Amino acid sequence: MNSDLKTRIWPAGEAAVAEAGRCLAEGGLVAFPTETVYGLGADATNAAAIARLYQAKGRPAFNPLIAHVGDLAAAVRIGRFDDQATALARAFWPGPLTLVVPKSADCAVAELATAGLDTIAIRVPAHPAALAILRAFGGPVVAPSANLSGHVSPTTAAHVQGDLAGRIDLIVDGGPVAVGVESTIVGCFDQPMLLRPGGLPREAIERVLGRALVAPPGDPDAGSGQPLAPGMLASHYAPRTRVRLHAETVEPGEALLAFGPAVLPGVNGAAAVMNLSARSNVDEAAANLFGYLRTLDLTGARAIAVMPIPHHGLGEAINDRLRRAAVGRD
Repeated sequence: MNSDLKTRIWPAGEAAVAEAGRCLAEGGLVAFPTETVYGLGADATNAAAIARLYQAKGRPAFNPLIAHVGDLAAAVRIGRFDDQATALARAFWPGPLTLVVPKSADCAVAELATAGLDTIAIRVPAHPAALAILRAFGGPVVAPSANLSGHVSPTTAAHVQGDLAGRIDLIVDGGPVAVGVESTIVGCFDQPMLLRPGGLPREAIERVLGRALVAPPGDPDAGSGQPLAPGMLASHYAPRTRVRLHAETVEPGEALLAFGPAVLPGVNGAAAVMNLSARSNVDEAAANLFGYLRTLDLTGARAIAVMPIPHHGLGEAINDRLRRAAVGRD
């Protein structure tokens, strides 16, 4: 890692888009906003750039990456879409949905990006800056979350800077993101499979498919084996402070990540309190989740107590991220 690298931060706009496209073409690493979280982009066809991305994040190379493209026409050049995958792409792209499909016969994405799998994860982001950068570059861009691997995902350019300054070339600052949790990942297999809940609720996907999504095989808490898609490692999205789930009281020295109007016993002695949504709205909670976890992580609390979150809509994705944040810490 070149610790002398100067990471530039440019506000989103025409100049930043052009510079991002140039930087990607030269094998550089560019962080940019999507509607879900900030992504760290590299040329998906350049194995050396992808290796540098893994190194910058400290990400294990067996964890595959999502290829971001500008539209469905670009997606079918690198993946094979059956009727179900095509229906989902047409219904939800651009948007917070990643589809895992078989690689096309002439898929140009480097093997390192797919971690040796015969499938590829693809999505079309909805953020205007992300789409403009993809157009400027003219090819697929792998873009995992722009943070140190396993850490809380970034929802602002400042979060990216805090994790990756001196490790990457450019940050395009497009302000806070809208959704706040990563894309939903669906495996387009014989039976469509929910590989990772995310910014698109399960219910919306199942309505288009006309059938229920199945669960991935194996124990979701198992830490062994190669993941089928990004975000499936048992311990992930984690602050450095221990996370305690389903809190009904606040213990001395704990910070509280609250949800809804209820007041927990012990809250007056909390090191800090942040409420994901005082009005119990899971969409608002998803948008606030990672930013609030990062803030509470800096308070010096001995743990972060998290109130229960409903499991409907984006609550499924929130609970998935919190469960992985607590693995090995709760």
